[in-house]
Amino acid sequence: MHRRRIAAALAAVTVTSLMIATPAQAATQTINWQKCFDAPPPGLPPGAERLECGSFTAPMDWHNPGNGKTVTIAVSRLTPKSGKAKSTVFTNPGGPGGEGRSLPLVYLDRPKLSENAEIIGIDPRGTGASSNVTCGLFDTLGSTDPRDRSKANLDLLYGGMELHAKFCQTKSGELGRYITTEQTVRDLDLLRQLLGKKKVSWLGYSGGSWMGAYYATYFPKTLDRIVLDSNAAFTGPWQPVFDDWGMGFERRFRVDFLPWVAKYDNVYHLGKTGEEVRQVYERTRAKLAEQPVTLPEGTYNQVALDFVLRGSLYSKDSFDGAARKLAELAGVTPAQLKAQASYPDASTGTLYNILCNDTPFQGGRKYLERDAVRDGAKWPLFGYYQVMGPCAFWDRPNVNLKQPTGIGVAPTLMVQSVRDPATPLEGAQRAHRNFRNSVLLTVENEGDHGIYGLNNSCVNDIVERYLVDGVPPAKDLTCPGIPLPEPGQAAGNPIAKARQIATQLGW
Repeated sequence: MHRRRIAAALAAVTVTSLMIATPAQAATQTINWQKCFDAPPPGLPPGAERLECGSFTAPMDWHNPGNGKTVTIAVSRLTPKSGKAKSTVFTNPGGPGGEGRSLPLVYLDRPKLSENAEIIGIDPRGTGASSNVTCGLFDTLGSTDPRDRSKANLDLLYGGMELHAKFCQTKSGELGRYITTEQTVRDLDLLRQLLGKKKVSWLGYSGGSWMGAYYATYFPKTLDRIVLDSNAAFTGPWQPVFDDWGMGFERRFRVDFLPWVAKYDNVYHLGKTGEEVRQVYERTRAKLAEQPVTLPEGTYNQVALDFVLRGSLYSKDSFDGAARKLAELAGVTPAQLKAQASYPDASTGTLYNILCNDTPFQGGRKYLERDAVRDGAKWPLFGYYQVMGPCAFWDRPNVNLKQPTGIGVAPTLMVQSVRDPATPLEGAQRAHRNFRNSVLLTVENEGDHGIYGLNNSCVNDIVERYLVDGVPPAKDLTCPGIPLPEPGQAAGNPIAKARQIATQLGW
């Protein structure tokens, strides 16, 4: 749950009381579209004033719509200046559980798409301005150093994961059991009906690749063109997707980040080789473990440093800030140390409900202990962290997702960078092999998470030739990546830009 949602997270889960007895009745609603804002905040791209917002209600449980319990789904739309759209494109920034209403504004810089399509942004059930779930702001991830394998710390670590699961399920109440991919894609198809469209297209990033694959699986006749960017291994369960994080982040860290920092040793002074920079990281991490450092923006211990570096690996535009923070923390002297201050830990309730509800988790605490030691030894930057750990202690509802196979589904274009840290290439390749009629566009010498939409002209041309012109690639193909920028320069990342816009809007 983002900080701006803290107030909503602390409130009771909101479920509207409108009586929608059947899906047929749900489809008779009308979305009341209104301008999202009177005047766009400074810094938004020209045309942002055209963004409209609305909402609709959906059965809380699509398998029992007659109980009258509903949820609210918040949406946005961006229409061409001409008012004439040739197609409708649903978009999703990932997560799972990412707020998506700001995403259409990213494509104002892609006129071929934004001047030919009606682009729809969606806050999926559970998050954003839709009916919320919450973990009560409790999040054990990052609360203690998982490299410490002492019994006392393991009790904290895995006891915290068990408590995390209880917080999420208790605080989210009844709605939490219905925050699943299946329930969400049924919301999406209701939205399609409310828009009066026989078919829509899909453009999803990261967790949005998972959602798009399942939308296509449940409603294959209603999706026209499908683009999946930065692909989760959506033909298998969630667990291997997050098991790959240690490998993915370590590769991006060692192949891209560390050599880049070393290349600009005249700027950062952290070492002239990648290994020298890595050793500075390890020494700084050990120092912060002994004594955290409080800076004006907050407190940094060894875990906070890991999270700064991990967060920077999604986009090359974040390398400079992370390198500067590492240099700042590496240069802190004992005289500058202060007592550690406390800081809140925000929770992504929708993410955990989807991950732990959708697919079973194999193994308990002993499995987690063995898994962390194995992965941490191979990939020390983030291999010890276990994002899905709370799922081992989850009281999972009876959810049985259909298997995505691609059979009967429209051509699916998968876009994937070779060193994506969060959705590694290996998982995307597995999904590609197991999803019929898919084509894989591999972006070489690239590690960003989220590619289409900004500065890669090769990727943009291929995606828009399909998404706008309707011509899918005949076979797998490649594009070059965008070179790493010089310090202080930006290359552009669509997911990061959508988050930036959402922050500007206060969403």
